[in-house]
Amino acid sequence: MEQGKRMGIAAFTGRGNRLADALALAFAGEYECLRYRKGLHDWCRTCFEQADAVVFIGACGIAVRTIAPFLKSKTTDPAVLVLDEAGQYVISLLSGHLGGANELALAVARKIGATPVITTASDVNGTIAVDVFAKKNHLQIGSMLQAKRIAAALLRRERVGFFCSGAVEGAIPPELTQGKAQHLIWVSERAPDASRTARLLEHPDGTVLHLIPRCVVLGVGCRKGKSAPEIREVADELLRKSQVSQQALCRAASIDLKKDEAGLLECCRAYGVELNTYTAEELLQAAGTFAGSEFVRQTTGVDNVCERAALLAAGPGGRLIAGKYAKNGVTAALAVQDWRVRFEE
Repeated sequence: MEQGKRMGIAAFTGRGNRLADALALAFAGEYECLRYRKGLHDWCRTCFEQADAVVFIGACGIAVRTIAPFLKSKTTDPAVLVLDEAGQYVISLLSGHLGGANELALAVARKIGATPVITTASDVNGTIAVDVFAKKNHLQIGSMLQAKRIAAALLRRERVGFFCSGAVEGAIPPELTQGKAQHLIWVSERAPDASRTARLLEHPDGTVLHLIPRCVVLGVGCRKGKSAPEIREVADELLRKSQVSQQALCRAASIDLKKDEAGLLECCRAYGVELNTYTAEELLQAAGTFAGSEFVRQTTGVDNVCERAALLAAGPGGRLIAGKYAKNGVTAALAVQDWRVRFEE
């Protein structure tokens, strides 16, 4: 079972509870089940705080009235399904895409022999759902507003371009084009480049949606005792200069001498990334040409920390995209992992 994956199930009649038992058994290897026993309001609140999916076996009206006080955002709300107690239909009610309700409804239907009811426009019209594509490829959505505009453009059958700085697997859907278009989906660790988007858009007012892979490693070297704000200032400046989104960061890296450096650890927490550290001997194994420093070599045993650490943490196929940037006793560099997106056949 996937760590921490939970499904709340509420039923209100004997027949409904028998279906709930069957559903809990069918998904026992995938979800921890949170069964409703009493206190529907409190149970639902717990599910919205802790569960990935909430299933009501009964009337849609009960589900709608129960979940209404807890609705926040399509990016955070869990999947909500409604089944009739006979198990004839399974309705994807809420969070069809990002929450996974559509996919779960199809899975429930297969397991119990029900008919899935999916009403989201992209599924009904057979067009790509940008939020689902982003979720399955672990891409951050730069702007939900732009995502909605792209979805609307696809439904209007307007031309939407597709640019990706990483590798692309699978066939690009026919509703997307790699040529000039009215709107553009830009998949890259870097922010959309004005000169590039100008060549890809038919009109400068076209919508550009930035989807961001978490694939960039921040390499850091610093003098002892540097504070988190001092380190963050240098890192943020390098990100801006390189036009790399902070959302693209997947980890930080440094020499093992810095594994307990309080300012660096606090900076990593602020970015929401882990810190990988390497010995001087490991850093020396990094292949490439680096901006060496004799002072750093004498202090740490290796001529460059930030670039070498970033490249090692990026793994096979990784490459530097921003070399050593130094300021006030802090050095930083950026490396990008080998990454790709995939379109399902």
